[in-house]
Amino acid sequence: MTTSRTLISTILLLAVLAGCGSQEEGSSSIVLQEATIGELQAAIRSGDASCEEIVSGYLERIARYDSGAGINAITVTNPEAINRAKAIDEQLASGAPLPPLFCAPVLVKDNYDTRNMVTTGGSIALKDSVPPDDAFVVARLREAGAIVIAKTNMGEWAFSPRETVSSSFGRTANAYDIGYTPAGSSGGTASGVAASFGVAGLGSDTGNSIRGPSSHLGLFGIRPTIGLVSRDGVIPLLFDRDVVGPMTRTVEDGVRLFDVMAGHDPNDRLSEPGRREADYLRFLNADALKGKRIGVLRALVDHDDADPVILELFAAALADMEAAGAVIVDPVAIADFDALDEEIESCSSFRYDLYQYLQTLESPPLLDVNDVIASGQHSAQALGGLEYFSQFPLEVRPEDREEPCNTWPNHAKRNELLRNAVAAMDAAELDALAYPTWSNPPAPIDSAVDDYRGDNSQRLVPDAGLPAVTIPMGFWQNRLPAGLTLTGRPFDEGTLIGLAYAYEQATNHRRPPQGLD
Repeated sequence: MTTSRTLISTILLLAVLAGCGSQEEGSSSIVLQEATIGELQAAIRSGDASCEEIVSGYLERIARYDSGAGINAITVTNPEAINRAKAIDEQLASGAPLPPLFCAPVLVKDNYDTRNMVTTGGSIALKDSVPPDDAFVVARLREAGAIVIAKTNMGEWAFSPRETVSSSFGRTANAYDIGYTPAGSSGGTASGVAASFGVAGLGSDTGNSIRGPSSHLGLFGIRPTIGLVSRDGVIPLLFDRDVVGPMTRTVEDGVRLFDVMAGHDPNDRLSEPGRREADYLRFLNADALKGKRIGVLRALVDHDDADPVILELFAAALADMEAAGAVIVDPVAIADFDALDEEIESCSSFRYDLYQYLQTLESPPLLDVNDVIASGQHSAQALGGLEYFSQFPLEVRPEDREEPCNTWPNHAKRNELLRNAVAAMDAAELDALAYPTWSNPPAPIDSAVDDYRGDNSQRLVPDAGLPAVTIPMGFWQNRLPAGLTLTGRPFDEGTLIGLAYAYEQATNHRRPPQGLD
């Protein structure tokens, strides 16, 4: 597979060089590394760059750096990307109005359905599976003018928060240092966006997989409230915990995507109508921290094995938010948090949920995780997860099992945690809770499983169905990124966006990986 990927990269690089006159950041003046959607669009409108030049430049960056630098974030590139860029250039030349995300090259995690590219979910068992249509949010982004430039590698079946290893495309490394893990399972999107292989990316998050990789790669990531953004057309892990969202280098770019993605979809049975804000971009206020009350959830800060450098960065983040006008309330406790954290279990619905998804394919190569086990089409890392989920019924909803397991939003313990969390915020009149996204730095890539520690994203947020954002708060030992999490009340993403944007503008912690310019 490595030889094949290297050959593909070489062919792609030669094609791009032939097609655009050796211009990664082309004959146009725009620099693609760390470029924002607004900067790309301004360059196109001013005539400093065409959409075709921009897309060609990103494709060249992928060909030059993905395999060459040892990152392995990209699975396949979009064969229609250049033609779509040409169509946008023609649209601009004709004077026709352009949609809000025109010529935004987006990286899409390999569990999102894309009608013209394989969607493997990280499994070699689906290596030739091309869905009949786009996932709901992919379709919305395309309608808004975004260009799906490539798919990104992921942890197999999204099982692992620790690392990003698939049987379909191999292992992804951290773009800041390939000797470290990008976390999982959206590590391909995280490293790809950090390396500027696209202007923005999409991840999915069951317990960690947007926020954790975003933290490890210096990105802004949103885990929305369950029911706000459709999961239709996304390969599930646990349907009543899965969410999808953007992963971007700036808060503004993340909100640009999120504003298009959020909304009701009747094909997602947990989707709630009337919940989205009319305009999430209006929350981009550099003064949004002024007067806001931020509670420090010490249960997710003071771990026995928390890294002291991460704790120093978190303390500095609190001081920076206070300097920007926030009131820091420290500590804040959630009633029965530790006990509920121990008691709440998932309904282990992967076998059932995957069966529902596979039936949406025109010619599914399999319908059951047991078929995957029998075929041997899996990595060694994934076998334990597959065997665990194989014991549950294939065609019976968790609620209808012989020993019923109630799913969200009808899960008593999860609702108790939600009530207690909101009550704690109400009692202290808080706008958000704060804690490190991970209390430890990225683990070495060769010991990502054994050295897995400090992942705060698994606790509170997915159990209680709360929204959360992560935003860069600096670098561990001035080398590897670390993230700050802000968690809020259900469907209060607007407040979290404002807080994250104000913190970003006050601190400007983001910087690109070295050696990829």
